Amino acid sequence: MITIENLTKYYGHNRAVNDISFTINDNEILGFLGPNGAGKSTTMNMITGYLPMSGGKVTINDTDITESPVKAKKNIGYLPEIPPVYPDMKVTEYLDFCAGLKGIKGKEKKMETERVMKLLGIKDVSGKLIRNLSKGYKQRVGFAQALLGDPKFLILDEPTVGLDPNQVVEVRNLIKSLGKEHSVIFSSHILSEVSAVCDRVVIINKGEIRAIDTIENLEKPFRESLTLHIKAAGNKAVAAALIGATEGVSEITEAEDEGNNISSFIVQLSGDAEQVQDKIAAEFLKNQLSILEIYTDKPSLEKVFTELINRPVQKKSLAELMDEVIPENSSADDSDDAQEEKEEDDE
Repeated sequence: MITIENLTKYYGHNRAVNDISFTINDNEILGFLGPNGAGKSTTMNMITGYLPMSGGKVTINDTDITESPVKAKKNIGYLPEIPPVYPDMKVTEYLDFCAGLKGIKGKEKKMETERVMKLLGIKDVSGKLIRNLSKGYKQRVGFAQALLGDPKFLILDEPTVGLDPNQVVEVRNLIKSLGKEHSVIFSSHILSEVSAVCDRVVIINKGEIRAIDTIENLEKPFRESLTLHIKAAGNKAVAAALIGATEGVSEITEAEDEGNNISSFIVQLSGDAEQVQDKIAAEFLKNQLSILEIYTDKPSLEKVFTELINRPVQKKSLAELMDEVIPENSSADDSDDAQEEKEEDDE
């Protein structure tokens, strides 16, 4: 796995990444989310060893990337936000060159180049100069170089930028298939893409981690205030009364009569949606009413993301900060004694 511990980056006095820690497990697809300027690209650059860190530690397969960079980087395939392609090279020349940089030689180099071109669907432009390719094809060529050598870890910074919808689906499916044998961390502004692909997500803002979890777990707190939509056949007044009396229903915000003895209700929930639905269904059955349609407005990753990003960071109290400076098992007397000893040493 990749382990990131207390990673920090300063640009002068500006702290771009603030003491973050997380892991990328084996055969896991990890989404890395955050608004522009959150510190995503800076973090990725430090994980790959491209950018020196101001503090902290990155370990790749038990190898510290600072102490043994060559050994650690052999496990990494990296696609930065701007693909590192040479415009005056042909596609095959560029991939051959990158394969050589990765230590791939002889027949294996040709086979590996052919493999990644096939995976990314760029064989039809293999003889063209990269400068003459569309932005989408340049992106795919950059992705191909990251896959050369079949690295264990893939770090992809906005891998679908510039791709058309069909290409986005292709790359999404490719990432999912790669996750069976590789560990993948990728950033994206397309949250639906992250929802479809990732096992877990890390949400970062202003250089600080706001959440690390599965999408399902992140959405759980938002399910407590879901809206339930019910379309029922039968007496409208009875249906409304049954719904309103159900535990977990906080308010019926709208009850519309559609005619033919069919009514629609929009219900605000304060309890678990599935349990509330089961209770309502049971009461309707007892009273010989029919439910024609029932569903909830599920929380989206966009809603979770917006809430977490805009939520103020919890500041530590003075007592908490003092506990960090002076451990709980240290008394004020101990601190005074230490100060007296220091003064005696100074004399």
